[in-house]
Amino acid sequence: MQTSDTLAFTQELISRASVTPTDNGCQDLMIKRLSAAGFEVEKLNYGNVENFWARRGTSGPVLCFAGHTDVVPTGPLEEWRTDPFKPVIVDGILYGRGAADMKSGLAAMVTACEAFVREHPDHKGSIAFLITSDEEGPSVDGTKRVVETLRQRGVKIDWCLVGEPSSEHRAGDTIKIGRRGSFSGRLTVHGVQGHIAYPQLAQNPVHSFAPALAELTARTWDQGNEHFQPTSFQISNINAGTGAPNVIPGELKARFNLRYNPVQTQQGLKSTVESILERHKVRYTIEWYVSGEPFYTPPGPLSAAVAAAVQKTTGQTPALSTGGGTSDGRFIVTLGTQVVELGVTNASIHKVNESVPVAELDALHGMYVEVLRQLLT
Repeated sequence: MQTSDTLAFTQELISRASVTPTDNGCQDLMIKRLSAAGFEVEKLNYGNVENFWARRGTSGPVLCFAGHTDVVPTGPLEEWRTDPFKPVIVDGILYGRGAADMKSGLAAMVTACEAFVREHPDHKGSIAFLITSDEEGPSVDGTKRVVETLRQRGVKIDWCLVGEPSSEHRAGDTIKIGRRGSFSGRLTVHGVQGHIAYPQLAQNPVHSFAPALAELTARTWDQGNEHFQPTSFQISNINAGTGAPNVIPGELKARFNLRYNPVQTQQGLKSTVESILERHKVRYTIEWYVSGEPFYTPPGPLSAAVAAAVQKTTGQTPALSTGGGTSDGRFIVTLGTQVVELGVTNASIHKVNESVPVAELDALHGMYVEVLRQLLT
């Protein structure tokens, strides 16, 4: 019954085309069920972003489930085997945009809390939900703003379980105990436009940037540490030229990103990039952007409870990881909260034909129920 309940709710959420930052009624579906389970719910909408904060209980400790209802765009519809917003099960696999990232996680959170409250209507502490529709977008008016509001109110969250798809091969094989930081730059390399037959009268920014780019991409930034992968530098976009085959471009524009661990600092990374450009005599300007600081939750009650829940539910011991992209955990951790991420497998996230094994929904539901038992009974 629980499996079908979690599956049915996942399908209901997938059926709402909630491409970021649109929520399209997903949160109302969650709010209706949580209210019926005794949660006090407050909508905290900012700009065109929908968020809500829900809580059952008035005392501590507070265990918060966090996640997002928005999904990434579908990509080319002709490459999907099925309509991305009409959930379909084929050979035990559920297909649809958001199936893995992360409507299955949202459904399992809700059904797990319903089951736990039926078991323990007078549970200790409080259960909370922090849900946004702005995780896949700019992440400005979503969890970040809600966290600022909670901080101003003096709300304490002891533990937060983020339902992002953390697993590699099967649900529960990996839990995230932190994430690398994300530091990006928008680079403009300045040259002098001219006729391609008279290079002596121009300055080609592609040529001046190439040696610096080779050094930046070949550089070993660090070795990482016990908990974090090494820092990486990646170009995400590069563009130069007028489109004419006989014109030396006057400028080159590039976007790049550094996924960095706590071995590094933003200032150190910035200084290194700029010194390499200057050593190669590149004329440039850079605009820098911070998407998130690295964070890490050391061993404690939350990680122990999550690991124990995975072990009891699946029989496997989860690996602890800080790999992957950023998550909204980077905002929640600023409240002094222990943050761990546990969800379904992530092999298909952001791809066409996104999918999740149906069996993982029941497994994730069971893990979440067991985490609640471990921490609030």
